[in-house]
Amino acid sequence: MEAGKGLGRPAVAISGEVERLDGRTLSYDEFVERYLMPNRPVVLTGLMDDWRAAADWLSPDGRGPNLHFFADHFGKSVVQVADCSTKEFTDQKRQEMTVAEFISYWLKLSLEKGRSVLCNDESKPLLYLKDWHFNKEYPDYVAYTTPPFFTDDWLNLYLDSHLIHRDSDIHRDKNEANCADYRFVYMGPKGTWTPLHADVFRSYSWSGNVCGRKHWFFLPPSQCQLVFDRYLRSSVYSIYDDVSEKKFPGFRKTIWLECIQEQNEIVFVPSGWYHQVHNLEDTISINHNWFNAYNLSWVWNLLLRDYNVAKEYIEDIRDICDNFEGLCQRNLAANTGMNFYDFMIFITRYTLGNIVQLFHLKHVEGSLNSSVTRSNLFIANLISVRSVATKMKFAEAFTEENINSCSEENLNAFSDIQKIMHEREFQDLSSALRMTYECINTKLKEGSLTEITRDSETDSAFFDFITSLGSKIHGPGDLVGLIDRVLEKTNCSNCNINIPCDAEPFVV
Repeated sequence: MEAGKGLGRPAVAISGEVERLDGRTLSYDEFVERYLMPNRPVVLTGLMDDWRAAADWLSPDGRGPNLHFFADHFGKSVVQVADCSTKEFTDQKRQEMTVAEFISYWLKLSLEKGRSVLCNDESKPLLYLKDWHFNKEYPDYVAYTTPPFFTDDWLNLYLDSHLIHRDSDIHRDKNEANCADYRFVYMGPKGTWTPLHADVFRSYSWSGNVCGRKHWFFLPPSQCQLVFDRYLRSSVYSIYDDVSEKKFPGFRKTIWLECIQEQNEIVFVPSGWYHQVHNLEDTISINHNWFNAYNLSWVWNLLLRDYNVAKEYIEDIRDICDNFEGLCQRNLAANTGMNFYDFMIFITRYTLGNIVQLFHLKHVEGSLNSSVTRSNLFIANLISVRSVATKMKFAEAFTEENINSCSEENLNAFSDIQKIMHEREFQDLSSALRMTYECINTKLKEGSLTEITRDSETDSAFFDFITSLGSKIHGPGDLVGLIDRVLEKTNCSNCNINIPCDAEPFVV
């Protein structure tokens, strides 16, 4: 298989290629069973043909990027650009520039005859536009439609209506961790690349090539500890580096998968997989990070790990700190992008959103049994949240003392159920959740969900139902109790639903 031109082969063992199949032949259930639950990668074809981006963003020959189109239509946007030839800390050095400035650089680069454009060529900057929040910036320009396999996206649905941080000590309008969403456009000339990494929050991700070709290398979670040094403080930057066996004694033992991603193909990246990506041609891609019931435990496990690191780092000032736990949580939010209280608010609102859907299925159709597939999706979500919340009960942040001392913004955002229900942002999330599962059910060929009509009788019945379950959530234990009462009322003991707490390690 062709590697990045001029790079040769990386000094790691490649066991085989990632599976490739036509996404149009795959049902949603099959995707869940074959890829989401076992947490394994796949390349999907046939899902991008109707994208507007697949027409507007291509040159007349249909292969390369239409760079002038970007300069003319989106040139004023300010974006992050990485210099692939310059390492800064654990990533590539970044700068801000306008899209027009980046396109000007790219056009000039393409005119240079005979220049060798390699990821290890440090003679000139090699720039790669990354993490452009295109979807948020141009909502009326519908560049693509998210394939149904990836629409159960709790992260981005939440960020469409909520801030990721409530605490005024953390939230800043320009705080990168408090970003608008995790939907991105990437653009770069041949030779640009992304260093070895695992995705934010240990989320899933998907990446669709509008044009160009990419070379992907994948390392499964069962081996990911081998990319770190013996102290777990630093990790391998690139699989093409001359990696020190003394510093990284296990790295030479790693076994990888690889694939070449062609134009109009989508790569699904599972949770916790380390990967490195090289552009073999001028490339534009659309990328999402996302998580849901199937990998929610990965998010909590990462938060807990990063919290323990942050806590250990400042443990020596515990006795002189007025609010040691609050400082730990602020540091966690800064370093990881979310802290325990942010996550508690997140799963509380998804719990209530799924309860809303179950209630309306029963109220509108008269029985959950008549919509088994639909109701099971919501019940499965609740089971997943319950599993994670059960683990969260033992975290120091959720002791009574620390709960009582957390910010009022955080406490109010997850404690008062009826107040949450009346918030516009929660109603928007609940509506988005319903529409998402309409899409999924269509893919399941069961038909769309029954339209939910709001009226005073329905609202009154629902609030009576919620009040009967409880009115306050004072921590993960209360959330577990609420879910248990809902599952009891829905006779979930009769449901055959299996949501894994942690995906089994994939063996190459």
